[in-house]
Amino acid sequence: MITFAVILIWLVYFALLYMIVFWLIVFMEDGISDNNKEPTRLPFVTIAIPAFNEEKGIIDTLNSAIKLDYPKEKMEILVMNDGSIDKTRQVVETFIESNKEYLVRLYNQENRGKGASLNVLLSKSGGEIFIPFDADSIIREDAIKKLLPVFEEGEEIAAVLPLMKVWQPKTWIQKIQWAEYMFNLFYKKLMSSLDCISVAPGPFSAYRKSLLEKVGGFSENNLTEDLEISLRLQKYHYKIVQVFNTEVYTKAPTTFKAFYAQRNRWYKGTILNALKYRRMIFNKEYGDFGMLQMPRLMFEGIVVFMIILLVAYSNIVAPLYAKLKMLYFTNLNILPGLKWGINNFRMIDLNFTNIFFSISLTGFAVLLLYYAHKACKEKLTKQGYFAVPSYLLMYGVLAGVVLLGVFFDLTRGKKQRW
Repeated sequence: MITFAVILIWLVYFALLYMIVFWLIVFMEDGISDNNKEPTRLPFVTIAIPAFNEEKGIIDTLNSAIKLDYPKEKMEILVMNDGSIDKTRQVVETFIESNKEYLVRLYNQENRGKGASLNVLLSKSGGEIFIPFDADSIIREDAIKKLLPVFEEGEEIAAVLPLMKVWQPKTWIQKIQWAEYMFNLFYKKLMSSLDCISVAPGPFSAYRKSLLEKVGGFSENNLTEDLEISLRLQKYHYKIVQVFNTEVYTKAPTTFKAFYAQRNRWYKGTILNALKYRRMIFNKEYGDFGMLQMPRLMFEGIVVFMIILLVAYSNIVAPLYAKLKMLYFTNLNILPGLKWGINNFRMIDLNFTNIFFSISLTGFAVLLLYYAHKACKEKLTKQGYFAVPSYLLMYGVLAGVVLLGVFFDLTRGKKQRW
């Protein structure tokens, strides 16, 4: 069992090194360039805000929307109160009454989920560009004018994505997510250069409405409707583009409990949607997306889950069992074992393979993080000196705990909505 675990871990090491070097090569060839073109025309735009129990944060989101640098006569803001049991409806109605110069409309329905809410707003929208905007997000004022020029590059471009960053991280887990978002955004930019983006996040991803309607709108019975619509757009060979010259901020979970709930839904949705679109896996018809991205979506969680179990067995369970067994036969006297270990220690006994891969992977990861933060115009130390090291050391553990919960939930058939 230990031998099998070691071989599998080595294979994973090689795969990770290969992928990291591959993405570094992609970056060296394409780099990161800001598209600072101005839009040649200003189409009518719909900003769609689905809301479920968002009384505390939706005002910030609405204020952010009306402050956008865009003609207010060419922009509408549609809010769907999806069966909230708090004061979301009253808060939005008060906002509308206080901002009559803007075209803001509120719709109310019984709770049907985010996908259904977006589809209702899509059917009522008059915009050529349809922009879902999560009710816990803040957008930069120049966003629309930065996203529009990309749509002018080709009719096949279905969605354009801004940088998504964490809004004012304060807790340790928010700062870990801040570092995570920087890395993921850099990765998405590289994916964008290969037409391999798999998810257009809820906060302010701009869609060409005609293409969104053409593929059937958002899935209404889906844990991650943003991932599902992105996979569907890729299925029909439309393009999703990541830009780096404007930003949207999302309020990240402040506690591990909230983090677990969010990531449980994300990871579970990823697995279920990868299964839904499994025909695209290793399918050359979908180019790099089929050969690179879909296999990652399908197998990443399973591989990580297996590695967690194998690493735990080979590095914790098996050694601990051997130590306890030794203590049992020495009547719980640990001194002979310690003396033997110290007296017989030799450099050649160290596992240089694991040391080499650990140092190499850490070095490449730090290099990628450096380029990621540079591309995102963020200093590595912006959130303190421990944010990035904490991400490198802790994120795998946190994600592993969530994945264990996901696989446990899937075996029980447990599924949530919002």
